[in-house]
Amino acid sequence: MIDVARILLHQGRQTLPDVSAVTLPAPFRGRPEIAPHPCADGCTQCADACPTAAIALDPVRLDLARCVFCGACEAACPEHKIHFTPDYRTATNTRERLVIAATSPPEVTLDEAAVREEIRDFFGASLKLRQVSAGGCNGCEMELGACGNVNFDMGRFGVEFVASPRHADGLVITGPVTRNMAEALSICHDAVPAPRVVILTGACALSGGIFREGPANDRHILDAWPVDLFVPGCPPHPLTFINGVLTLIRHRTLSTP
Repeated sequence: MIDVARILLHQGRQTLPDVSAVTLPAPFRGRPEIAPHPCADGCTQCADACPTAAIALDPVRLDLARCVFCGACEAACPEHKIHFTPDYRTATNTRERLVIAATSPPEVTLDEAAVREEIRDFFGASLKLRQVSAGGCNGCEMELGACGNVNFDMGRFGVEFVASPRHADGLVITGPVTRNMAEALSICHDAVPAPRVVILTGACALSGGIFREGPANDRHILDAWPVDLFVPGCPPHPLTFINGVLTLIRHRTLSTP
């Protein structure tokens, strides 16, 4: 006990006290901003540089569901039209709010009117999640695993991953959803008791990502399921996932004393 106390005294508190007020250092890229000034006539360099066709022009818009946050558009644009900020709070519950334009709000937020009442009625203090990798590269899976690390400690908020869908309140999907995983994912989804929460995590799950045009994908089952939370990124930072989930299930402060 004395040795443990010495370690605690020496290292201090490792857990982030407020997961909504963290400043992430470079090279982390978070929520992009689109400058209001016009582009040069006929310039398409940002869209041409994007590997996932996440950028539309006239006016310039960036779709976070497709974005892999590589920064190629920011580097290619001669007008400095696109700039990635360190804001990791990019999860939302409506697909439309993932499209960033010059006229977009300064923050990505949830549409409170679209949050199902039963989510906060049943899961406001505890949420158990079953994660399924539907053909992912394991990048998103590693970051989701890191949510339980001592610095993030998602479990202190009552949010945890469980091994069985029968023990879960919701489903976290990563990967582009391949044909070989579509049936297994559907079975897992149906095994989660209603009212189940569905969370898409990472560019691949949201849009197919860099595999969007891949012939091995079978994403049609996602069209039949209402999605409660979209968590963009490639992969998303643990704080992006944690903030998104906590904002979805409750209004309380996202910190612990």
